[in-house]
Amino acid sequence: MDIKCDDTNPIGPDQIKPSESLVTTDPEGSVRLRIPNSGKAIETLPPISVPGYFQRTVDRFPNKVALGWKEADTWKTFTYKEYLNEVRTTAKAFIHLGLEEKHSVCILGFNSVEWFLSDLGAIFAGGIAVGIYTTNSPEACKYCAEVSRANIIVVEDDYQLQKVLNVRSSLPKLKAIIQYTGEPKHSDVLSWKQLIDIGKSLPDDLVDERLRRIAINECCTLVFTSGTVGNPKAVMLSHDNLTYDATAIFERLRLTPGEETLVSYLPLSHVAAQTVDIYLAMCGGVAVYFADKNALKGSLINTLQEIRPTKFLGVPRVYEKIFEKMQQVAAQNGFVKKAIASWAKQYTLQHHLDLINGIQSKSWAYSLASSVIFQKIKEALGLQRCTFFCSAAAPLSTDIKKYFMSIDIPIMECFGMSEASGGHTLAVESANNLNSIGMTIPGLKTKIFQPDEQGQGEICMYGRHICMGYLNEPEKTVEAIDEEGWLHTGDLGKIDQNGFVYITGRLKELLITAGGENIPPVPIEQSLKQELPNVSNAFLIGDKRKFLSILISLKTEVDTEGVPVENLLPSTQNWLKSLGCPAATVQEVLKAGPDPKLTAAIQEAINRVNEKATSRAQKIQKFSILPADFSVPTGELGPTMKVKRRVVEQKYSTIIEKMYV
Repeated sequence: MDIKCDDTNPIGPDQIKPSESLVTTDPEGSVRLRIPNSGKAIETLPPISVPGYFQRTVDRFPNKVALGWKEADTWKTFTYKEYLNEVRTTAKAFIHLGLEEKHSVCILGFNSVEWFLSDLGAIFAGGIAVGIYTTNSPEACKYCAEVSRANIIVVEDDYQLQKVLNVRSSLPKLKAIIQYTGEPKHSDVLSWKQLIDIGKSLPDDLVDERLRRIAINECCTLVFTSGTVGNPKAVMLSHDNLTYDATAIFERLRLTPGEETLVSYLPLSHVAAQTVDIYLAMCGGVAVYFADKNALKGSLINTLQEIRPTKFLGVPRVYEKIFEKMQQVAAQNGFVKKAIASWAKQYTLQHHLDLINGIQSKSWAYSLASSVIFQKIKEALGLQRCTFFCSAAAPLSTDIKKYFMSIDIPIMECFGMSEASGGHTLAVESANNLNSIGMTIPGLKTKIFQPDEQGQGEICMYGRHICMGYLNEPEKTVEAIDEEGWLHTGDLGKIDQNGFVYITGRLKELLITAGGENIPPVPIEQSLKQELPNVSNAFLIGDKRKFLSILISLKTEVDTEGVPVENLLPSTQNWLKSLGCPAATVQEVLKAGPDPKLTAAIQEAINRVNEKATSRAQKIQKFSILPADFSVPTGELGPTMKVKRRVVEQKYSTIIEKMYV
């Protein structure tokens, strides 16, 4: 039973407005908080607003470093007290520039101090913070600003500014544009310094008055889904959604208040980065340092080496890139070094597998390998102080997990959605499983909707982290959140007897063959990638078809913008050489048709995958090698690295149809 709130709550940001509904699609609406009358301490945690959450941390850690950024090769910092003052200054300036309550500030740029200040400044001013993906087109930016009723847009540089200027005439509610890097070339665009100067000239009661009208159960942030099909949905997150989920994750990880350090580099327009970098950090006085904008193009390691974070969150592609680089380095080692490394990896992998199986032991071989050999690797990566490694946004292959375990870097999976404020399940080393997405975070609930004989069905989530609804989209909100408040994820999965949650497919991605059999593509794609480590992406075809086929892209280099290029990775070249069909580029592989030795190797891997198929309909019959890998800039991947299936099908329709002639 949920607590019903009334008007007896105190005036101010920590008030709760009366509401009987669990959902709303109105930007000015409120919802009933899902606080049980009794239960675990984390479930009944007193609700708190974002400003209240922030103030509580400032009271505990006023002089602790909160934010760090680099200027001219020198690290600058804000303490938590200074951080709060800057947020209030930003909020005052936003109000002065015309930010109305429950209207938005859109932020378009790479992670920075200004991104954080804009986000929280919008919330302190009674507005709504909205991150926009930096890869968005001008039209996509316009859509986000229009839907969220943007009064202010904050952009990183002239490149992002041009997108806004292209659509400015179509945004009548837009009152101001601020550019936070470089000097604006347009007289009606404010620099960040001008914004702060405006805020400093205004009285504090300007923001205090807005704070008095904020409520915990109202929307403070919009997160746009990646929009793999049609326009993205605007997920409405309340103060309680964000502060509760961050606290639950903080408690699950048993972080040490005032002692942790993070590096911010994953896109803040995505909910995972916001939940971890802004709110998890705020929960316990964590110091957050910003990587530069080339972090995902190779410079991240420089920041890691300087900052030496205590916790690290990555997406699969980040770990895969580290793996590929380390494979290249290892290939240069002599026989003795390779023998030592092999010995050390064997004992280290076994140590971590023992932990998964509940065996608490530490051999002398593992202790030696960990403290001498792998400590040096961690130092080279800047991860020697890191005690927790996490992967989010998409599945990380079992082979990659095992590799990192073998060098004493156990990576834990987590799973969540924008609609669940970021985190819902999480693995920790004492409760881990190689094939699962972890256990449900304490205080939250998971169930399987309409399970079949094997216990597989749609994964559903419940808890105080479940969003308010989709902005202005009541039908889609009702589709996603049922009358009891359960969020239907669209993911197929199961829960085992130990509480581990597994994803086995996606309902909307199910391939329905011409014979009527439902086939989840992801498990088959992942299985083939495990058999072929030099394959970057495998894409299953078969919807309304007589049989399954698969598209394969080989691992290649990428340019400075993240676009795949012709040149194959050294590891891919070595693999081809070992098969007796050397090639340096994808074009060489495809010229006059792939070499029979390569096609035979791929077919053998497909045969091994097919041996695991539960029916003939789930066996791959044909394959084709693509001329380029998938990427965000070229459109096949969304901002969270999920494959846009319709885009791939349209882009390679000619290749696909040839397999069905």
